[in-house]
Amino acid sequence: MGRSFRALWVEVDDANQVTRRVMQRSTDDLPSADVLVRVQYSSLNYKDALSANGNRGVTRKYPHTPGIDAAGLVEASTVEEYRPGDAVLVVADAMGANWPGGFAQYIRVPAGWLVRLPPGLTARESMAFGTAGFTAALCVERLQWAGVRPEQGDVLVTGATGGVGTIAVALLAKEGFRVVAATGKPDQAGLLRGLGAAEVIHRDAVNDASGKPLLSARWAGVVDTVGGNYLSSAIRAVRPGGAVAACGNAASPDLPLTVFPFILRGVNLLGVDATLPDHAQRVRLWNRLAGEWKIDDLDRLVREATLDDLDGLVSAMLRGEQVGRVVVNLG
Repeated sequence: MGRSFRALWVEVDDANQVTRRVMQRSTDDLPSADVLVRVQYSSLNYKDALSANGNRGVTRKYPHTPGIDAAGLVEASTVEEYRPGDAVLVVADAMGANWPGGFAQYIRVPAGWLVRLPPGLTARESMAFGTAGFTAALCVERLQWAGVRPEQGDVLVTGATGGVGTIAVALLAKEGFRVVAATGKPDQAGLLRGLGAAEVIHRDAVNDASGKPLLSARWAGVVDTVGGNYLSSAIRAVRPGGAVAACGNAASPDLPLTVFPFILRGVNLLGVDATLPDHAQRVRLWNRLAGEWKIDDLDRLVREATLDDLDGLVSAMLRGEQVGRVVVNLG
């Protein structure tokens, strides 16, 4: 007989009206897979908010339980790699989009989606990073692989108060970069400086509307989390040989641009998709986040919530009001 548990349940009717509620589910309702995990913590990402708002570009079939992140303990396993009691996490995979996700006290997933919780991180800390932190780590690593170094100049982070942005600011500062944080929330300048930003500017300052194919070269590198004209402006202002790691489209998926930044300045545009790394790369990055990249006082970025809080938090995130990270306690 299956175990009963609480989960966020999202329904979309024929008129595309969305209802979100917390309800009792059974582990018998979960899809067949290798490992049953009792979830201790999850986190709220922008993709989760879209799924929880009935976005069929993210989730094709409803009713659905979102949550692309989860950390907890193995309850049952059909594979030798995992045994009951093992501490594990899953982020940035198929879970939560078109597979029942982490906004539930139990998940059942393929073993290949799981990563062992690395020494040095608690389940709660791993979800303070979550997909957002994992994405930020990928962005920073991609910039370094492209040859961006602290001595080459400033690195810009757009959408700096969001989940990816805040962690990118902190990781870049740890690596010795002079970070310029661009945000539409100037009241959060203290938070960003506390994370290591050397300068905080309004997002309007990096949103050029002139249409010029090239701007004055300022940035050695960029982590862009918003897309659209912000990304275009950033690319046009990158120094020769610099690089831009692009991972978001909250502003727009369109990119108004010419080829001139690439053929006249040798700018590198690096697309970052957190679902693509293989298992070995995931393990390596999580070990970095548990070690040299672990953020001091990670709690300053975190708001802890419960399943019952998610309805309002999803709406706030979609309105652009979220700062930092939301960790969901499933205890």
